[in-house]
Amino acid sequence: MKVLVIGGGGREHALAWKLAQSPKVQAVYVAPGNGGTSMDPRLENVPIEGNVALRDWAIANKIALTVVGPEAPLAAGVVDEFQAHGLRVFGPTQAAAQLESSKAFSKAFMKRHGIPTAEYETFSDPAKAHEYVDRKGAPIVVKADGLAAGKGVVVAMSTAEAHEAIDFMLLDNKLGVTHNEGGARVVIEEFLQGEEASFIVVCDGKSVVPLATSQDHKRLKDGDLGPNTGGMGAYSPAPIVTPAIHARAMREIIIPTIKGMEKDGIPYTGFLYAGLMIDRDGHPKTLEFNCRMGDPETQPIMMRLKSDLYDVLHAAAGQQLGDMELQWDRRTALGVVMAAAGYPLSPRKGDAITGLPKPTDEAVVFHAGTTRKGDDIVTSGGRVLCVTVLADTVKAAQAHAYEIAQGIHFDGAQYRHDIGHRAIKH
Repeated sequence: MKVLVIGGGGREHALAWKLAQSPKVQAVYVAPGNGGTSMDPRLENVPIEGNVALRDWAIANKIALTVVGPEAPLAAGVVDEFQAHGLRVFGPTQAAAQLESSKAFSKAFMKRHGIPTAEYETFSDPAKAHEYVDRKGAPIVVKADGLAAGKGVVVAMSTAEAHEAIDFMLLDNKLGVTHNEGGARVVIEEFLQGEEASFIVVCDGKSVVPLATSQDHKRLKDGDLGPNTGGMGAYSPAPIVTPAIHARAMREIIIPTIKGMEKDGIPYTGFLYAGLMIDRDGHPKTLEFNCRMGDPETQPIMMRLKSDLYDVLHAAAGQQLGDMELQWDRRTALGVVMAAAGYPLSPRKGDAITGLPKPTDEAVVFHAGTTRKGDDIVTSGGRVLCVTVLADTVKAAQAHAYEIAQGIHFDGAQYRHDIGHRAIKH
């Protein structure tokens, strides 16, 4: 079987790496891929973008399964395009992807179906938004309505910060948000206390198979300080998600979401990612939905997955998931993101990367913002690499990951030194 993975980041490198391990898969193509996928002899980069071009290429090359990595092509309807031509593709349709592409859609959906989430209001008028913040006070959360590559959320600890975020999103659009129909909108919601976890499942429209739990580190600097990023590291499993909380999240959030989407005539197939906030009493609330795997959570999750990923995604894309169960490595996987100089606001590109180790069963450096330039691998994006290791404990995984990271060099490289700190406290 030939498989196509759409995307070029760390998540796609990890998915392609795992798919290539299936005995049923003879070739894995990554469109457009990155420097890391170009170095793996089992993967082949395809320099194609755009729904129609990708669809034509998949037909011409007899692709048995296409897996869509990032949110932008999903929001642009790549799945609808493939399905209309009888191609098997794993990911939500454009309508279903609104759970991520429109914060306003997803909040209204949760309210309608009784899914626990923060109280909120939606605004397109800056004056009304400012008035609401003055009335509610801080801390408060301001979210851009459109796709913002994981960066369109400001957790404002003061009203001044909230007012600035509103102007930023509604008047200036400094975040490069892809606005939905009707122009710029913000969702303003109550600040939830607790600990965050990433709860990711595979869906086929009716059935759901949960993936291993994980936890992401969003802030740029140690101790969860500095600006929000796309994610500076992750580990799996997440001790905060106890068996009781896992059961509760499935019962109160995931199952009602899948049933609700089906009821609304928009069945959901694909990865569904619920960002959870878990309070002191173990009650999970939904911060947001993503319609794809998290990045960097994918990298540790794929390191731990023992089952054949091709089987799972092929079954889900054909609505045949049933009660499939996945097998997991009992060890901890931990990934440290190495980011470019200037990330997240203005990442520098073109720095040569040296000291990349050969992958082993216990350690793989997944590439995200890299490209091949002659014989060199150079930086080409904000988050450059994710050093991912498997070990018996979080501490051992941490030690090994940082040992590898210290051996890799590119000018201005920045990374956190405390990935996994919450798991060590638990």
